[in-house]
Amino acid sequence: MTIEPEELEYAVPGSLLDTDLYKLTMQQAVLQHFPDVTATYKFTHRDADVLFSKTCVDTFRESLPHFANMALTSAELSFLQTSCPFFTPSYLSYLSAFRFKPVQVSVNFIPSKNDAERGRVDIVAAGPWIETIMWEVPLMACLSETYFTMDDRDWSEDGQNQLAYNKAKTLLGADVQFSEFGTRRRRSYATQDLVVHEIVRAAKDLPGQGNFMGTSNVSLAMKYSVKPIGTIAHEWFMGVAALKGYEHANATALDLWEAVYPQGPLLALTDTFSTGVFLKEFAADPERARRWKGLRQDSGDPFVYAPRAKETYESIGIDHRDKTIIYSDSLDVDKALRLKRQCDEVGFIPSFGIGTFFTNDFRSISSGGKSKSRALNMVIKLSSVDGKPCIKISDEITKNTGDRETVNEVKALYGLPL
Repeated sequence: MTIEPEELEYAVPGSLLDTDLYKLTMQQAVLQHFPDVTATYKFTHRDADVLFSKTCVDTFRESLPHFANMALTSAELSFLQTSCPFFTPSYLSYLSAFRFKPVQVSVNFIPSKNDAERGRVDIVAAGPWIETIMWEVPLMACLSETYFTMDDRDWSEDGQNQLAYNKAKTLLGADVQFSEFGTRRRRSYATQDLVVHEIVRAAKDLPGQGNFMGTSNVSLAMKYSVKPIGTIAHEWFMGVAALKGYEHANATALDLWEAVYPQGPLLALTDTFSTGVFLKEFAADPERARRWKGLRQDSGDPFVYAPRAKETYESIGIDHRDKTIIYSDSLDVDKALRLKRQCDEVGFIPSFGIGTFFTNDFRSISSGGKSKSRALNMVIKLSSVDGKPCIKISDEITKNTGDRETVNEVKALYGLPL
């Protein structure tokens, strides 16, 4: 297939802000606490039966130089100053001067044993943490769009407007509070743009019902005049633990974050080293637990989460009814509605960050629309900081990542089963 220059650029984000808010908030935290630390990020695709064509990987690699053309515009700077008062003038000055450095990223095609033209892709980004932290989201978005433009065209855009509208209308009609979190694994920028447009339309059609809080995509938040939404990602806890030590790593990461964002909102991701370890450490400092507005669930069984969190808050004399739980793991409308009902019963304020279900929910043409067109099941994770391996011990064992020896050492430290 011949790729024209304009097609090659199509999958590359058109704006520096075409990323998730938490990349910016974490970049500011790295600027404040770890400005001289180096980092390595590595790509993983979890579905071994999905292969990339060599042409697709080559096209993706050839798109990298175009990232260097992105720069913060004056209008975007004004939006951040108005909509994100937690960004300091020094950070916004840094971001205004920031440019992607494509030399930091290596992309290699690894052919399969049976077909030299199809195989896996290896992606590594390495350099200063403050710079490489920005590669994760746009690289995955670019790869996904390239793959579904070149390798998998067995899907149709027909009906996506109404599908997104109906999902949003159902959630709003059930009085659900939710945000759109679909940048990283979207099928295309156009798909995510359409989704946010339709959610905004549904919110206008159902005033006073539910709450569309906004989108994680900062550029689309600006376009549609909604709030950019974000919490903390695993990489903050992973990097802090590797640099500062694993004993009390969660508490250290929370304290360093709070030093950057003393006015919040303070929402803690709990499963970097397992939620059990987090909650034990969280309960050891009741005053910190009071200051933090809520918790985010991102792996494991979501239906055991609220009762467990309630027990933790009650054990330290905190009224959990003032606290929020944000659910963000593989959500769809049905799961969100069931979790909301549970939270209403238990007494938490629930909120939902819904990603792939909004921005990569397609049916295959060949099945007559009966089967799903699978999204790429991929991640780009922080692999090391200053040469020290970074790990994640999830509530879902299949999602554990990082150096196996370090994982086992940390599990032993925390008393977790090996």
